[in-house]
Amino acid sequence: MTALALLGYISAALLVQVALAIAVAILRRASTSRQDAAVDPHRRAGSEVAWPGLRAFRVRRRDYEDDALGQCSFYLEPVDGALLPPYKAGQFLTVQLDLPDARGIVRPVTRCYSLSDCHDRGVYRVTIKRILPPPDRPELPPGLVSGHFHDHVFPGSIVQLRAPAGIFVLDYEPNVPAVLIAGGIGITPLFAMAREALARKPDRAIHLVYGVRDSRELVFETAVDALRELHPHFYVTIVQSCPLPGEAGGSDCQATGFVDIPLLQRVLAQGRHHFYVCGPPPMMASLVPALRVWTGDGAAVRYEAFGPASLASAETVTAMPLDRPLAVRFSRSGQTLSWTGEETNLLAFAERHGIEVESGCRSGSCGTCETAIGTGAVRYPRPPSFEIAAGRCLLCVGAPTGDLVLDA
Repeated sequence: MTALALLGYISAALLVQVALAIAVAILRRASTSRQDAAVDPHRRAGSEVAWPGLRAFRVRRRDYEDDALGQCSFYLEPVDGALLPPYKAGQFLTVQLDLPDARGIVRPVTRCYSLSDCHDRGVYRVTIKRILPPPDRPELPPGLVSGHFHDHVFPGSIVQLRAPAGIFVLDYEPNVPAVLIAGGIGITPLFAMAREALARKPDRAIHLVYGVRDSRELVFETAVDALRELHPHFYVTIVQSCPLPGEAGGSDCQATGFVDIPLLQRVLAQGRHHFYVCGPPPMMASLVPALRVWTGDGAAVRYEAFGPASLASAETVTAMPLDRPLAVRFSRSGQTLSWTGEETNLLAFAERHGIEVESGCRSGSCGTCETAIGTGAVRYPRPPSFEIAAGRCLLCVGAPTGDLVLDA
């Protein structure tokens, strides 16, 4: 046998071995895929990736969370049966419903609700408070979407959801105590943060400061108590503004009044903290600026706004000086308006002039108000977290840099 022939035999043998190894690998992968499908027949490739647009969800169950029966949790599972993409505690879902307006015309209505628990692969949970007019303003309408959920959304109902979004999430610096400050239904993202953080690091120092009117409005009370029993470094301070008779000083009311800096100075140890605040407009207006002054570190204070009033209260945006008013044309509405810089964003500007624009979070996170730009450009005093497509803008956090044409 010549050396050349020997080399040929050796090469052929090596090729056969490589082919056999590839075949074995393919068979093993196919076997693993069949086993995964047997364990979970709904699982599909790519099923845990966030979805574009709207996706149908079915209500699995609903539970009231407070004694006043004003705050209800809805457990939502995807109609297609696929596994859900993970999210970070503190993020929200965007809900779209078709509801009649005051004139009886059915229109799409969008709202954002915080996910109120840490991630579950099969179900999302949101907890929604029924919005009622305050006692001193009975002429105000009740919450359209919250009322619809409470009165008409039951197990088996179908709702349309956008994928989880938002940047109000807990950091994972375990050596820095986290202070979660909730007002009313603002507990929802903060409770999810606490559960997720303690699941990751059970001995992390976390202090929940929870303000309510009275004990009837407390939500997740049993779950909060269970966390406190299980984790010795999870501290809870409940603050009631109008406690029921005999409740002040009890287990459900460690302080009376409102959450403010003197209270935080009493209950927190000295040293560095990260603050997370979610609550109604009066809390945001008073507490967020005060925390920034007290800490001297704006980055240590993060918040989630309930809506435009809360956002405006928590964040002061300086208007850009104008040499002249700017012309903003809403092409579909057929209106050309004069922008003088009185509003801080184009959404508020449009609404003041009666131009209807779909909106959700109003903080640059959900993308509901994304609008095509005809000509001109838009600036963002606070960078949005939503990734904006080319040639489009977010009205809720954007302001014009010059004359502007919008497809709205």
